[in-house]
Amino acid sequence: MAENRQGGGGDRRPQNANRAGGPRRPSGDRRNAPRSSGPDRARRPQSTGDNSQDRSGPLIPANVEAKQLAPEIRGELLTLDKATADYVARHLVAAGDLLEEDPEAALAHAQAARGRAARIAAVREAVGIAAYHCGDWAQALAELRAARRMGSKSPLLPVIADCERGVGRPEKAIELARTAEAEQLEGDDADELRIVVAGARSDLGQHTQALATLSSPQLDPTRTGLTAARLFYAYADTLLALDRRSESLQWFMNAAAADLEGATDAEERITELS
Repeated sequence: MAENRQGGGGDRRPQNANRAGGPRRPSGDRRNAPRSSGPDRARRPQSTGDNSQDRSGPLIPANVEAKQLAPEIRGELLTLDKATADYVARHLVAAGDLLEEDPEAALAHAQAARGRAARIAAVREAVGIAAYHCGDWAQALAELRAARRMGSKSPLLPVIADCERGVGRPEKAIELARTAEAEQLEGDDADELRIVVAGARSDLGQHTQALATLSSPQLDPTRTGLTAARLFYAYADTLLALDRRSESLQWFMNAAAADLEGATDAEERITELS
């Protein structure tokens, strides 16, 4: 099993919004981690609101409103009565707001939403992504598979593949990359799956194959952004596993240059290798 590093090829458990080694969430504007759209979305609310509909669930912060949920997800809730739809929407907003800061609390909110709307793909997706952030690979896998069966339009395959790694089935992650669904992935989503498959190869000790998986036109050192940084980081980590230290150092430097958000620990790796 590859070493657990923030941003590294063997690091499945999320440390922040995204990482190399496996997607924290599918890249881009996704529905699977519902986010509020209002000005208070980024901070964790401290006050609590009325949760009288379900005393067994977590309290919903008072400043969380159903209208903060992404419109496409709210559309999926139209099959519910208004009171239930509002309840589910508020729990999903709370889950999205807490996902990075307190994934266990986010999972509790997503599960509360599932208790009222288990047949809605976006809800099952939210539970799966929150479970993934908690490192509960088995629950995440079950929920994301359910969301996909229900018709989720999100590109969940990279996360599902990474969950297969998490439950100890790297071979399955590699198999998923050979499916027709995988062939349809483009851009960052394709890169995310490439990173996961390389991690699965490394899990199996197949570092040469992992390097080949990562070697693609996307491995362009002039690229910047989170996905590029994670791709470069995974490549550097794999080179290091092959004892190609000087090349590894260069690609950690490329990762650091691309990592405009400081999401990986590439700078620390450079210090270690210098």
